[in-house]
Amino acid sequence: MFTGMILAAATAGIACERDAKPTAKPAAPARGASAVPKPKPAILFIGTSITAGLGLEPGQSYPDVVARRLDSLGESYEVVNAGVSGETSADARRRLGWLLRRPAAVIVIETGANDGLRGLSVDSMRVNIQAIIDTIRARQPRARIVLAGMEALPNMSQRYTADFRRVFPEVARQNDVALIPFLLAGVGGVDTLNQADGIHPNLRGAERVAANVMRTLQPLLKGELH
Repeated sequence: MFTGMILAAATAGIACERDAKPTAKPAAPARGASAVPKPKPAILFIGTSITAGLGLEPGQSYPDVVARRLDSLGESYEVVNAGVSGETSADARRRLGWLLRRPAAVIVIETGANDGLRGLSVDSMRVNIQAIIDTIRARQPRARIVLAGMEALPNMSQRYTADFRRVFPEVARQNDVALIPFLLAGVGGVDTLNQADGIHPNLRGAERVAANVMRTLQPLLKGELH
């Protein structure tokens, strides 16, 4: 009898196995439902304390203002602020490799201000800026480059300030990159637009600097510049 029960159970199990329908495959996810969002193209700002927003609250630096203006225009970019206080053109050149690990659509180079403050060699600054451009083009050939023009303080010699000023338009022209003629135009030397040190823009000054940047950046994004 015990043996008969085992056979009956086994027979029933086989029958159930034969009658069972194949397990339905899980439904395929809707197209695009689980797709990872495509990252926004980046605009990388390489710069000094002016770019970093020294003395300002978070979100008040001129790259932050640029980011908000781009958003308001419907331009989908991620703005990356890589400003470092006290950095010279040689310092920017040394850390460039690390900054270029992430691809960028546009790279804005703001450097030289601290070279001018310290009276460093104009020729060396030119070499450093050229090396920065060369490295970007070697590592990220599709990135568009913007060079921000700077000026030395008027307490330097006339020859120094003139030589300093010439570097930016000459390098931009020789390399066919977009130029912001003078990043601090309308801000430099204006007490109401700068902090107490007379060097770093306040919030109103940062907004004016952002406007200077947008005059060059916006046509570039639209393809009107190289």
